[in-house]
Amino acid sequence: MTTKKFRMKQELTKNLTSKVSKSVSHVTDSLEKAGFEVYLVGGCVRDLIMGRDPKDWDVTTNAKPEEIVKLFEKTIYENNFGTVGVVVSRETGENEIIEVTPYRLEAKYTDFRHPDEVKFSDKLEDDLKRRDFTVNAIAFRLSAQGGSASGGKGHLVDLYKGQQDIEQKSLRTVGEPDERFQEDALRMLRAVRFAVQLDFTIAHEVSESISKNAKLLGKISAERIRDEFKKIIMSKNPSVGILLLQKFGLLPYIVPELLEGIDCEQGGEHIYDVWNHLLHALGHAADKNWPLEIRLSALFHDIGKPRARRAGEKKKYTFYGHEVVGARMTKKILERLKFSKNEIELIEKLVRNHMFFSDPEKITLSAVRRVIVKVGRENIWTLMNVRESDRVGMKKKEAPYRLRKYFVMIEEALRDPISVSQLKLNGNDLIKDIGIVPGPRMGWILNALLEEVLDDPTKNSKEHLSELAKSLNALPNDALRTLGERGKEKKDKVEEEEIEKLKKKHEVN
Repeated sequence: MTTKKFRMKQELTKNLTSKVSKSVSHVTDSLEKAGFEVYLVGGCVRDLIMGRDPKDWDVTTNAKPEEIVKLFEKTIYENNFGTVGVVVSRETGENEIIEVTPYRLEAKYTDFRHPDEVKFSDKLEDDLKRRDFTVNAIAFRLSAQGGSASGGKGHLVDLYKGQQDIEQKSLRTVGEPDERFQEDALRMLRAVRFAVQLDFTIAHEVSESISKNAKLLGKISAERIRDEFKKIIMSKNPSVGILLLQKFGLLPYIVPELLEGIDCEQGGEHIYDVWNHLLHALGHAADKNWPLEIRLSALFHDIGKPRARRAGEKKKYTFYGHEVVGARMTKKILERLKFSKNEIELIEKLVRNHMFFSDPEKITLSAVRRVIVKVGRENIWTLMNVRESDRVGMKKKEAPYRLRKYFVMIEEALRDPISVSQLKLNGNDLIKDIGIVPGPRMGWILNALLEEVLDDPTKNSKEHLSELAKSLNALPNDALRTLGERGKEKKDKVEEEEIEKLKKKHEVN
């Protein structure tokens, strides 16, 4: 190795070491002081090399589970795979769990997901050769203590050229792709997930193997598929992920209903078929970094169109009721994939109501209030984000005038209207404390009080308004009516000014 390469390697390992958390270092130091060999391995090493912050830390060692448990004050060991969760207390008082797993040997997989038995090994090499992808098969030792696999402080073990694949942004399997996927069919979904999360390409031989073995995904539990599908949807490039799932023949085992949109023309304002429209809508939701429920609603919002499509006059298509059909389909899809009840209810609701803001004839303030009741005040802006994704998926401007108009109406519907109900004194108080009889005079007094508060909100106290009401009640009808009508005019004027502010905010005339 040249001096330059050696220095570069030293600098890399130094940088990696500096990014490892104290909790992880505590676990690795404890194992090494007890005489065991210990490495970081898998995705955390990959992320460190790529300059990303690891979400999880995986530690591997030649210590056996019972030996690991004895070394630490608090551990969790409740699985059949040898993984021990070491509970480490942070300075903040919170606990962190670091997973430590003994080196393991290859074993037969008859269910295409789990090894028939777990065999432990004393060799790091045995553990690395059973892993899925080369970029996840790099091990990193923090210190020079206790190891027998050669190398000094901050030593990287890379038997399958994982660093080279990271540099080339290529996803390859450890060993033969067919073997890896037939051992664990979920790895095919993981390949797509890593490709879109890391912006990697999938090597040709890996792509061919996925297509060849796609049917094995049908043997994987819905929960495991759901977890990987969620991660694909929450990546920066979920539309690419869906395209890869379709290309490799995996989508029929996840959401086959989406395939019905391929070549399903829409006409009208749409320049894409249903399939591409949904991908563009999903892409916009991802570009905005919106949460899972918006992304899935964007992907499914028109999923009912192929089943609802009818040929109209002059070869124009209609899709009446597609949002109802789509909502039912969405519910079945999410139930099949074992999504939570809350997730299913919200996404189904968003798909069911996404068409509301597309029909100008429905858009009255009272209609807006009704849809707010349907989806909930807390979800109305989420629905608008789905609607925006739909519009952009048609290659429309991000926030066209019509959408901005709806924003104004929603804000108007959500805000409390200016009314006498905002006063700290109400009609019951006037009857009980002052003896005012219900009727026109009570209305005039309340409107006059409202004008007082609109001019000076600090006067909105029960004591002050009660004294003022007594004075007003002494006035004759004509004078009191004049003050009451002036108060109502003041209320209407302030209301108009508030609406104008909303229009200006959203650039609506």
